[in-house]
Amino acid sequence: MEYLQPIVSVVDDDAGVRSSLRLLLKSADLATSLWNSAREFIDNYDPAQPGCLLLDVRMPDMNGLEVQKQLMLRGAVTPIIFITGHGNVEMAVEAMQAGAFDFLQKPIEAQDLIDRVLLALQRDRDNRAALNKRSLMRQKLESLTSREREVLSLLANGKPNKIMAADLGLRQRTVEIHRSRLMKKMGAASLAALLRMLVDLDVKVASHGCGESRPVARTGETAQRRPGRARQAGRIEFGPA
Repeated sequence: MEYLQPIVSVVDDDAGVRSSLRLLLKSADLATSLWNSAREFIDNYDPAQPGCLLLDVRMPDMNGLEVQKQLMLRGAVTPIIFITGHGNVEMAVEAMQAGAFDFLQKPIEAQDLIDRVLLALQRDRDNRAALNKRSLMRQKLESLTSREREVLSLLANGKPNKIMAADLGLRQRTVEIHRSRLMKKMGAASLAALLRMLVDLDVKVASHGCGESRPVARTGETAQRRPGRARQAGRIEFGPA
């Protein structure tokens, strides 16, 4: 995977502020990109670029809170540090409730700002690592066969192998094989770890009242079963990506 250097984006309509912040961040070996227009920044925003955002609150074309909302609508994970000389408590509360990393009032001590930026960059790394892990888990889940998903659905509903075999019209040994394969594909060392993955992925698994058991076929893999029952048993709904 290509490594992208983190960039601290500075969005402020004051050229003097932008220049001062660039020099300060450069002294800490931090790469920057400068924007004098919130609209220009939004139009060129790249969600794949790691970093954080130093954002002025009051700007002529679009204020900082509106920029924050636009980024939220795009599912952005970039941490935002608001910087303002005209802020108030209500504005700060609104920004923090919407997920801002910090809200700083001018004047700001140079070292304090650098420390906050470094913390924001660490938050961005953590966010992106979590998203990458989630993406890999989703790929693993999507690699399961329809039968393995059926077994997974019943597993998530707490069904033991014997009951799953009866519900799916399979031999118990066949269910055990499917169970072993899906655990291996998912990279889960235990049932608890597997269920934790489903929670992390926001996977919705249909609940089933499977009190009715049916005989397991003794010849071949599949027993005589009622149409559609096994399909219903394997219903798994994905949450948002």
